[in-house]
Amino acid sequence: MADMPLPQSLTVHAASRVLEVGYSDGQTFRLPFELLRVYSPSAEVQGHGPGQEVLQTGKREVGIDNIEQVGNYAIKPFFSDGHESGLFTWNYLYELGQNQDTLWRDYLARLEAAGVDRDTPMPQKSGGSCGTGGGASSGGGCGSGSCGC
Repeated sequence: MADMPLPQSLTVHAASRVLEVGYSDGQTFRLPFELLRVYSPSAEVQGHGPGQEVLQTGKREVGIDNIEQVGNYAIKPFFSDGHESGLFTWNYLYELGQNQDTLWRDYLARLEAAGVDRDTPMPQKSGGSCGTGGGASSGGGCGSGSCGC
C-alpha cells in the first residue's frame, strides 16, 4: 500500500483517555483508549483465527501508561490493565480511525448479545483453564496447552 498516509503526530491525552494520531493526508483521529484496548490486534484479544475473538469488558477506565515505537511501522501501547502484547501498525490505527463509529456500534452489540456491559469485569482465569499466559500471571494453568479443557 504505497498510497497509505503516514503518521505525522501522535499525542496521548491521558486525562480524556484518547490517542490522537495525525496523518499526512490531513486526517486526524481521536481514538479512545477503550476502543484501542477492545480492538487490540493481539492474539489475546483476536484469538488465533476466526471465531476465537475474546470479548473485552471492564475497559472503560483503561489508561495507557507508556507507548513504544516499533520500527517505522507500529506502536506498542502498555495499557494500565497490564495488556501490552498488541502491535498497532500505522495502517491499523488509520483503519480504526476511519471505522471508529462502526466498530463502536459492533462492540456495543456484541456486549448486548453476551448479556454484559462495558463495565462488567473480565472473567478471571482459573487455575484449571487453558490460558496461554502472556500478561499478568494468575498461577496455575496448563502450561503445555494440552490439558483436555
